[in-house]
Amino acid sequence: MTLPHPLETPADRIAALRGRLAQSGLSACLVPTADPHLSEYLPDHWAARAWLSGFDGSAGSLLVTADFAGLWTDSRYWVQAEAQLRGSGIVLMRAGAPDVPDPLDWVLAHLARGGRVAADGRVLDLAAESRWRAALDEAGLALVLDQDPVGAIWAQRPALPEAPVFEHLPPYACRARAGNLAAVRAAMREHGAAWHLLSSLDDIAWLLNLRGADVDYNPVFLAHALLDADRARLYVAPGKIDAALAARLAADGVELRDYAALAADLAALPAGAALLVDPARVTAGTLSHAPQARRIEAINPSQLLKSVKNAAEADHIRAAMAQDGAALCEFFAWFEAALAAGERITEIDVDVHLSAARARRPGFVSLSFATIAGFNANGAMPHYRATESSHAVIQGDGLLLIDSGGQYLGGTTDITRVVPIGTPSDEQRADTTTVLQAHIALARARFPEDTPSSVLDTLARMPLWRRGLDYGHGTGHGVGYFLNVHEGPQTISVRGHARPHQGMKAGMLTSNEPGLYRDGRWGIRIENLVLAVPAGRSEFGAFLEFETVTLCPIDTRCVMRERLSADEIAWLDAYHARVRERLLPLVDGAARDWLLARTEAL
Repeated sequence: MTLPHPLETPADRIAALRGRLAQSGLSACLVPTADPHLSEYLPDHWAARAWLSGFDGSAGSLLVTADFAGLWTDSRYWVQAEAQLRGSGIVLMRAGAPDVPDPLDWVLAHLARGGRVAADGRVLDLAAESRWRAALDEAGLALVLDQDPVGAIWAQRPALPEAPVFEHLPPYACRARAGNLAAVRAAMREHGAAWHLLSSLDDIAWLLNLRGADVDYNPVFLAHALLDADRARLYVAPGKIDAALAARLAADGVELRDYAALAADLAALPAGAALLVDPARVTAGTLSHAPQARRIEAINPSQLLKSVKNAAEADHIRAAMAQDGAALCEFFAWFEAALAAGERITEIDVDVHLSAARARRPGFVSLSFATIAGFNANGAMPHYRATESSHAVIQGDGLLLIDSGGQYLGGTTDITRVVPIGTPSDEQRADTTTVLQAHIALARARFPEDTPSSVLDTLARMPLWRRGLDYGHGTGHGVGYFLNVHEGPQTISVRGHARPHQGMKAGMLTSNEPGLYRDGRWGIRIENLVLAVPAGRSEFGAFLEFETVTLCPIDTRCVMRERLSADEIAWLDAYHARVRERLLPLVDGAARDWLLARTEAL
C-alpha cells in the first residue's frame, strides 16, 4: 500500500489506517491508551491513539472500522475531546453516558460473523484480552493480537526514550533494595509462585530503588522484571544503567538483561512454571511468550507494599509538603500583587510562575503532572490544560482553579486551590462552601482499619447530594513516594469496588479532592493529600483517621461562613493554624505577609 506522506491530519491517518485494515483482511482496529507497561502517561512512541485521533487526553480508546471511527472517553474529557475531534470524522462516544455502549458492545452490535478485530497485543492488558476474546468468540468474531496496523502507517514514529536510570538514595530512600525483594518473594511463596513477572514501571522502580525520566512527570523508566527465588532479572535498554550502578544491583542479586530479551526468557521458563502476574498490569502480548507457564493471577505484591509508607517516608513527605507549601505562598503573593497592579496574566503565566517557584525549593525534581490552571468556564473541565493557542486571560470576576504538584526526592505532591478573581457571585461562593464541606467531611473521617477505600467516597459526596449536586470523578487516589502521582491499590471512588486489596491501611497517602463543575461557567475542586494514621483501638478493632499533610491556605474569600457548622469552622481554623506554624520558617517578605493574611482564623 502506498501511503500519502506526510499524514498531516487525523482524517488522513484514519483513512490510511482503513486502507491497512482492508489490505490485511481486518474488520476493525482497537487502539487503547496504553504501552507495554500499561502506564497512565505514555512515552511518545506509544501514543498511538493520540497520534491517530488528535485527542491528547490521558484516557480513551479509539475504534476504527471501514465506515466508523469512534473515540471513547469519560466525562472529564468530553469538552476537550469534542473540540479536538472536530473535522476528523471521529465520533465522540461519551463513555458512561446513558445509552452509549462500550467499544466491545459496539463491535458486537455492528460487526458481522466472521469479522476480525485487531489490537496490538503488546499494549492490551490481560483482563481486557480475556473479556474481548470470550465475547468475540461467542459472537463468531476473531480477536487478532499479532498485528499492528497503526505501526504499519506511522512512518515518523518517535523512538523509545533513552534517559539514564539513577538510584534513589538515602536519606530519601528509606528501604533497602534487598528488603523490598525479600518482601515480594515472601508474597510469591504465599501465592505458591516460583516466578513473578513485573511490567508496571512504578512497581519496578520501587522494588529496586531506581528512578528515571522516560515518562513525563513520573520518575520511572521503561523496563520489565522477572523474579525467582534467588535472582531478579531487570530488562532495560543497554546504556541506561552505568557500570557503577550495575555493580551495586549485582550485589543485591539483580542481573541486567536487554529490554528485548524478555520474550526469549519467558519462552525458556520450565513447562508448568508457576508464574505470578497481575492481570491489570501485564499485557496479553507480553504473556504470549510464556504459554507453557501456569499463571497465578493476583495483584502485584509491590502495589500494597509501596502504598503503605513507613515512618521515615512519612516524615520526608511532611517535609516535602512544607517546601511545596512555601512555593505556593511565594506564587500566590506574586499573583495577587500582579493582579492588583493591573498586570495582564494568563492561565499560562500561572503555570510558568508556579513551576518556577517550585523549582527554587530544595529537593525539587520536576512537576508531578501538567499544571491545570482554569479560569471560569475552563475550570469546569477537570483535566483542562491551557496551551499557547487556546487559553484565557484572567480578568473580570470569577473563579480560578489551579491543580498542580511536584516531584521531590522526599515525596510527591498534588494540590488544588480555587481563588476568587474580582468579586465572586453568591452562587459561586455557595458552591465553594459546599465543596469545602465535602472536603472537611472526608478529612475528619474515622473508620476501621481495612475499610474498603471506595466506602469512604460517600462521606465527601453527602454535602453535595443534599443540594442535588454531584461530580463525575473519584474523590481520592493513592499517591506514590517520589513516584507516580496516581498509584493503587486504594481509590476513593463511588464507582470503585470493595476488593480485599483496597482496604485502607495506616501509612497510605491518598488525595481528598471533591469538586463541583458548572459546564461552561466555572469549576471548583479543593484537594489536599491525607495520610492514614492510627486512631486508637476499641473492642471493635483498630481505627484510622486522616492527617492532612498538604500545607497551603484554603481561600476563605470564596466561603460563606454562615453556612459552616461550628465543627467545620474549628477544623478550618486548626488547619490554617498548622499551615501557618509549619510554613512561617520557610518564607519571608511578601510570601510571609500573604501567608499571615490567608491563615487568619474565621
